[in-house]
Amino acid sequence: MQYISTRGGMSPVSFSEVLLEGLAPDGGLAVPEALPRVSGETLETWRALTYPQLAAEVIGLFATDIPREDLARMTEAAYVEFPDAVVPLRPIGDGVTLVGLSEGPTLAFKDMAMQFLGQVVEYVLEKKGTTLNILGATSGDTGSAAEYAFRGKHGVSVIMLSPQGRMSDFQRAQMYALQDDNIHNVSVEGVFDDCQNLVKELAGDVEFKRAHRLGAVNSINLARIAAQSVYYFWAWLRATDAVAERVGFEVSFTVPSGNFGNILSGYFAKQMGVPIRRLVLAANENNVLDEFFRTGIYRPRSSAQTLATSSPSMDISKASNLERFIFDLVGRDPQKVVAAWGELDAQGFFDMSADQPRFESEFGIVSGTSTHADRLATIRSVHEAGFGIIDPHTADGVKVARENIEDGVPMLVLETAKPEKFAETIDEAIGVKLEYSEELQQLLAAPQRVTTQSGDAAELRAFIAANALL
Repeated sequence: MQYISTRGGMSPVSFSEVLLEGLAPDGGLAVPEALPRVSGETLETWRALTYPQLAAEVIGLFATDIPREDLARMTEAAYVEFPDAVVPLRPIGDGVTLVGLSEGPTLAFKDMAMQFLGQVVEYVLEKKGTTLNILGATSGDTGSAAEYAFRGKHGVSVIMLSPQGRMSDFQRAQMYALQDDNIHNVSVEGVFDDCQNLVKELAGDVEFKRAHRLGAVNSINLARIAAQSVYYFWAWLRATDAVAERVGFEVSFTVPSGNFGNILSGYFAKQMGVPIRRLVLAANENNVLDEFFRTGIYRPRSSAQTLATSSPSMDISKASNLERFIFDLVGRDPQKVVAAWGELDAQGFFDMSADQPRFESEFGIVSGTSTHADRLATIRSVHEAGFGIIDPHTADGVKVARENIEDGVPMLVLETAKPEKFAETIDEAIGVKLEYSEELQQLLAAPQRVTTQSGDAAELRAFIAANALL
């Protein structure tokens, strides 16, 4: 398996090279030359596998340059802190089943890929005899997942940008309370998109990137997408355990979406052969992606126009991973991708309305929006029906999922995080003050270590130069 750039300016490279690169040298994103295909018969042979075993099989289709026995060892190590099922499925009524992705150390779905990345990045760096400085941006959960995955890892440092005042108290505590020498938190004035723009600017400066050995673990890193695709395979296998005629039996997934990485993983899984009927994108009030999939017009919003909502991890108005979907939409023609982004730079939007009917008919993608009132009502309805408490982002997914249920097609909603991470919204919705374990209470009370910056690229460059591993 070799990887190329969506913008056509990168010679084919291996999984290990993509893992350490982040953005391609031409500013594009790495994609497989061709996605591997998995037959229905092969899927059936995977039904009895544990989650780590399944992860080794699926990721192994992407990471063909890593010996399978090494990969299996890394996937076993990645999910050791999870319960035995790793990803449990839980029906919550109305034909909806939650796919439990928040059983990891930071209580959010980002752990599913990041714990594997912590293993494989250290492995590749050791093989190459080099170091890596991970530069990332987070809207809430990516940062803590990355920091917990890489804390104490040999040859790796993490420099994580987060938007000031845009995360929950719990999310800030998870990141800023870490005191590990290889973890650096930078709080940036602005919104997530400002943080993401800084990461892209520095990643696009090839000389600076190479001089300071910068890499990425945001979902622009293709290894994140590969690792996340595993739970679509797992969820289909578990959801169809009791189905008599299982081969080819279709299910749909609803995915709370901000940066388009999680749902892109589902798109990859569908293209690889998982029988997925629909991928339903659930947006919050920052619904640029919903507008795109409904109209075909992609119009990112400015920082000032990006709303602070009660599902903050989705407060994103410029979705990095959309470029990978656009690449397939335009027939994998890099020149058309470059032209679309040139149009975006010139006029603030690009128009693919002529292709909009294909979004569902050819790719199976539909979308919807959920608001703060919707989140509260959905959390309340799930709780009152006796199905427990869900977090605000998952509530966005459940709300939109209910609008897109089809007879005879199971609807699976990807859980985003544990409700404890968003206690204020839970209290507002159902009047319940969540009780924290003693360990979580200590986390919230711990001293925090964070550097505040204005969002100036030169200031960030200086910080990296002073703190990067060489």
